[in-house]
Amino acid sequence: MSTTLKLTRIGNSTGVILPREMLDRLRVDKGDTLSVIETPSGFEITPYDPEFAAQMEVAERVMREDRDVLRKLAK
Repeated sequence: MSTTLKLTRIGNSTGVILPREMLDRLRVDKGDTLSVIETPSGFEITPYDPEFAAQMEVAERVMREDRDVLRKLAK
C-alpha cells in the first residue's frame, strides 16, 4: 500500500492528515497515540509503542517473580 500525504498547517505547527482507510488499518481513531520509529529504510508509524511494551515485560516479570508478595499486599 503506497499513499502520498500532504503536509498542512495546523495552528503554528505542521501536520499530516491520515486518510480514514489508513486509520482503520492501524485500528486507531482521533485522540489515540501513534509511535514513529526510525528504521534503516525510513520512518514507521505504528500504534505499537516499543518503550511501553518493554515496561510491560518488566512488570510481568516482577508480577511472576513476586506473586506471593503481591497477593499478600492485595489483602
